[in-house]
Amino acid sequence: MNMQEEIGSVVDAVRKHHELYKNALPMIASENIASNTVRTLLASDLSHRYAEGDVGNRFYQGCEYIDEVEEKAIRYAKELFEAEHVNVKPTSGVNANIAALFALTSPGDKIMALSVPDGGHISHSRYSVPAMLNLKLEQLPFDPNEMNIDAAKMVKAIKEKKPELILLGGSLFLFPHPILEAREAADEVGAKIVYDASHVLGLIAGKKFQDPLREEADVVTSSTHKTFPGPQGAIILCKEALKDEIDKAVFPGTVSNHHLHHVAGLAVTLVEMKHFGVEYASRILSNAKVLAESLYEEGFEVLCEHKGFTESHQIAVDVRGYGGGDAVAKKLERANIITNKNMLPFDEAPEEPSGIRFGVQELARIGMKESEMREIASLIRRVTIEGEDEKKIKEEVIELRAGFQHVQYCFDGKDAYKFPEGLSF
Repeated sequence: MNMQEEIGSVVDAVRKHHELYKNALPMIASENIASNTVRTLLASDLSHRYAEGDVGNRFYQGCEYIDEVEEKAIRYAKELFEAEHVNVKPTSGVNANIAALFALTSPGDKIMALSVPDGGHISHSRYSVPAMLNLKLEQLPFDPNEMNIDAAKMVKAIKEKKPELILLGGSLFLFPHPILEAREAADEVGAKIVYDASHVLGLIAGKKFQDPLREEADVVTSSTHKTFPGPQGAIILCKEALKDEIDKAVFPGTVSNHHLHHVAGLAVTLVEMKHFGVEYASRILSNAKVLAESLYEEGFEVLCEHKGFTESHQIAVDVRGYGGGDAVAKKLERANIITNKNMLPFDEAPEEPSGIRFGVQELARIGMKESEMREIASLIRRVTIEGEDEKKIKEEVIELRAGFQHVQYCFDGKDAYKFPEGLSF
């Protein structure tokens, strides 16, 4: 291949990816889509630069305006989340978790977190961050019928095991976690509480989930691209008393250069959520409820019917009767319905997950509402239960998606921010 062909092969693969997602129903619970303003900033000169150090105290020159951008991101985050201290340097949710645990634990300390089958994130597992730091990991008690931490058993376990840190939040995250109950027990044994809000940060910003800082979590870690519709990256919110430990654990502890273009995109997304967050979070919750109920009515075993199925953007469905999570996810993908297999609490082998995890946050972001959720549930049934031809369903998916091509709950469209003339990225 010559140079043009080599470059063209990459560009063509990206073009095909764009084409797929323009014509698909994106329902992976850990993804979202950023506004055009944010995407433009991601292509700016900031993507080439370094700014090691802190605002006003960099190891590089030429950071005057980078300081301004970072200051604004921190200020907007403090206002939106009513946080005493904010760090916007972590480059991923896992990186944020690593930094928090570096700051608050020592090798040999004991921590408690959810297991992966019970909804814990892989960074909470014994093979990830705890192993890196030589921490002793104990599992938080989980009630599979309620799809949540068993608060009473958790309190008892905290008092018995006396961990140095309790890690709440998760990857399969249907209902708010019992922070207040954990706080009382944590205070008794001298433990800190870290709340991983990666999946629900947008709902927290929109005042439609729980508020971990007001419920006395010490630290909130989060990625910034799930229900929160920003660029890939992360953020840490914490109490003022932990500021120094957290900041040092981030830089120089776990981050060198902190992806400055992402910080600019984060700052703009924080403004979008300030203005549209309540409306957007409300739409997410309404869509999730309607999709879950519709899937249930279509014959699926949707978890937690007795609790209204979900209080977040996620819906968990047991699909063991249709070949398991992997088989169902691949069937749906062939019909341009993009979702993912997921472990459920009764799974024994991680390579054979029995569930599907649907997320509605991106569908809400492109303007879909209750009627589309009902139609999508029907399409999923026809692929999964009825076994209809996936190519035929794909055509219907493309037709449905054609009317939803623009990002909502932001300043795109007629309210789009006008970049100054001469500013070309």
